[in-house]
Amino acid sequence: MADLSPMVKQYQDIKAQYKDAILMFRLGDFYEMFNEDAELASRELELTLTGRGQNENRMPMCGIPHHAAENYIAKLIEKGYRVAICDQVENPKEAIGIVKREVVRVITPGTVLESSMLASRSSNYLMAISFEKGKFGLAWIEASTGEFKISEIETQQKLIEEINRINPSELLVSDLLLSDEKLSMALKNLPIKSRSPFKDNYDKESAETRLKEHFKLASLSAFGIEEYSVGLSAAVAILDYLQKTQKTTLGYINKIQGFNTNEFMVIDSQTRKNLELDSTIRDKSLRGSLLWVLDFTKTNMGSRLLKSWILTPLIQKELIVERLDAVEELFGNAILRVELGDVLKEVYDIERLSGRIGALQANAKDLVALRDSLQKLPKLIDLLKASKSFLLSTIQSLLSNLQNGSLSEVSSIVTQAIKDDPPHYLTEGGLINDGFSPELDEIRKATRGGKTWIAELENSERIRTGIKSLKVGFTKVFGYYIEISNSNLNSVPADYIRKQTLVNGERFITPDLKEKEALILNADERMKDLELQIFKEVREKVAAHTKDLQTVAEKLAVLDVILSLSEAAVQHNYVRPSFPEPANKFLPAGRHGAVPIMLKDCRHPVVEKTIGEHNFTPNDILMDDESRFYMITGPNMAGKSTLMRQVALISVMAQLGSFVPAKKAELSIVDRIFTRIGAMDDIFSGQSTFMLEMTETANILNNATDKSLIILDEIGRGTATFDGMSIAAAVAEYIHDKIKAKTMFATHYHEITQLAENHPGMKNFNILIKEEGEEIKFLHKIKEGSADKSYGIAVARLAGLPKEVISRAKEVYETLEMVESDLGRTEKNLPKIKKFKSLHQDQVGLF
Repeated sequence: MADLSPMVKQYQDIKAQYKDAILMFRLGDFYEMFNEDAELASRELELTLTGRGQNENRMPMCGIPHHAAENYIAKLIEKGYRVAICDQVENPKEAIGIVKREVVRVITPGTVLESSMLASRSSNYLMAISFEKGKFGLAWIEASTGEFKISEIETQQKLIEEINRINPSELLVSDLLLSDEKLSMALKNLPIKSRSPFKDNYDKESAETRLKEHFKLASLSAFGIEEYSVGLSAAVAILDYLQKTQKTTLGYINKIQGFNTNEFMVIDSQTRKNLELDSTIRDKSLRGSLLWVLDFTKTNMGSRLLKSWILTPLIQKELIVERLDAVEELFGNAILRVELGDVLKEVYDIERLSGRIGALQANAKDLVALRDSLQKLPKLIDLLKASKSFLLSTIQSLLSNLQNGSLSEVSSIVTQAIKDDPPHYLTEGGLINDGFSPELDEIRKATRGGKTWIAELENSERIRTGIKSLKVGFTKVFGYYIEISNSNLNSVPADYIRKQTLVNGERFITPDLKEKEALILNADERMKDLELQIFKEVREKVAAHTKDLQTVAEKLAVLDVILSLSEAAVQHNYVRPSFPEPANKFLPAGRHGAVPIMLKDCRHPVVEKTIGEHNFTPNDILMDDESRFYMITGPNMAGKSTLMRQVALISVMAQLGSFVPAKKAELSIVDRIFTRIGAMDDIFSGQSTFMLEMTETANILNNATDKSLIILDEIGRGTATFDGMSIAAAVAEYIHDKIKAKTMFATHYHEITQLAENHPGMKNFNILIKEEGEEIKFLHKIKEGSADKSYGIAVARLAGLPKEVISRAKEVYETLEMVESDLGRTEKNLPKIKKFKSLHQDQVGLF
């Protein structure tokens, strides 16, 4: 093999350090990729694959223009790849030999900062998992905003649930967990774009030291994270990873918050999916979800926070009431809602702007967007000055203090320094206002003078030569020139020097023109270099206020969410829920005196928005000591699942701080919501429908408490009739007798409705049906008592089954009825007792 060229050797040396990333190697105005990277990129990005060199030295090669790199990088990141950006780090004109290059940043799915590469209304998390003393430590960060959290999880099941809730784009896993095949398989099945191990060699003391150094604190007690000692090494892993990949200051990551799962309603992934909280089951879209119904936010940061509130409802009554008080205040003030909305919609994503600024990745447009957003604060402060609710008055006070302090300095320096409409790229010049830098002003004056001379040159040369078509132009390759057409070449002055021959003419230069060109180009380059230097200095001054900017973003996001919830309440005719105290505080929940759930004319928030409130049939719900367990029967399509889901959704809405779809709502605070509604074969884990159903049911029975809300739909339908019926009965009795949770239990097994006779907290309900001959009409209204028969054939007719099938089904049904009747007449020959016994008799089922 021939000796490698200096450029190829430089590339290979750098690539050897970044084997796990696609290396984008800057050559002039392009980022080039070589060898395996080129082949991969050409395939994934649909680029033309070319080559460099000859024969055995030929390297596959493809490239992208540097100014369009973000779009291509975004596509690679979305597919889970890591991209190393290798730039020229010295001026080619000053380089001796090959230009020095080095990787300035590695972009991975969890470390993206650019807005153009992120979903504006969704968070993008990088997560790390550590392990020690039988516990899992968790840390996760939103690199684009600096949001940083830490937690601990006790079991693998809860770990997977928490990862599902947070939904990170990238996962760092402790090397201590790599040998756990069960966990590795569980993590592999999660929809995460990128996973990689990290060396987990930090004990508690060294991890604390590393974190204290980063946050410049003497103790981590300021953050209240002492109880999350196992998660400290996960937090350190994230900081180390960001330092390695971003290669810049991490000063914008200035706090870490503990996250205690016991302080929020637990909603597992199955329940989140079944209730369609943030996306639909069918196509994972926003439309049709609870988030879609409630999202009237004006800012991207508000929309992201609303999603977080929906997935983590509160369980502390005082905090819930704080939010409801704020929503109620705006609910009752239409003018204020409109005025706040008009201001907020002019506010940019300060949360992500401050992240890019703090990471020193922001461009001039980012600073202008920040300034324009901060200039909206005085109006917001004025609008909120009469606020009476604790939450809104606190936001007003904090914004006022910051506006009168550091933020006025930020607005001032950006206004003075940065042009109102600067270019996107920092190397193009045109960033800094006239008058901000005397040195820059002098250079600009010299440049403008030279350009004025050149502009006047064309006219003066036309007069001197008599050539009316004479043009003065410029190219990067040849510089300034005078162009003469072929028909006028006989009039060219003697002092013109031929530079280039064209098809239709010639290009010339003059000594004076080259002298002015040198002056202009040198001044241009000096001017752009100086502007970039000044911009970086301004950006660093703004970055010094990152913490205050993040606080402003946080409070504006809360204000936006409160405004959104109040607007949703007005638009959808919601009512404020209440949380009465138990009749007897000294008796535990689930016993006499527990807080009931009382809903008057409650509705399903998503269904009613889809079909219209006036087309939705509301229902009353009362779940108290005598009816904490709803046994619901009725045909498919009657509305059982909708009814059960709406009760669960109303609990979620109320505890996140939202008004709810009802005329009146009194609720008990729920610690967990469980749902088991339908199932599909899990082909990835090899679980059948019935196995998955039983696994999910086991999770409910093992984790529900008397403060939980359980929604169960058609337990036992995935197996033989008597098996399914027995399991359904046993599950119902266990929940009623042992767990004592408020439960809505829908079933087609009419036989088990007799359980209510011997269980004082259980009551039968059914969905009303109107029969008109062989036709049925669903009234969607719940009433006490069990359904007297099944309507499966009628539903099949509505679904459009052929008449021959319906007719034959009726024949078979009538035959089966006759068989059952004959069995009844010979019942004395069959085993007794045809009723369900209680679990207290240690036997459950049909006897």
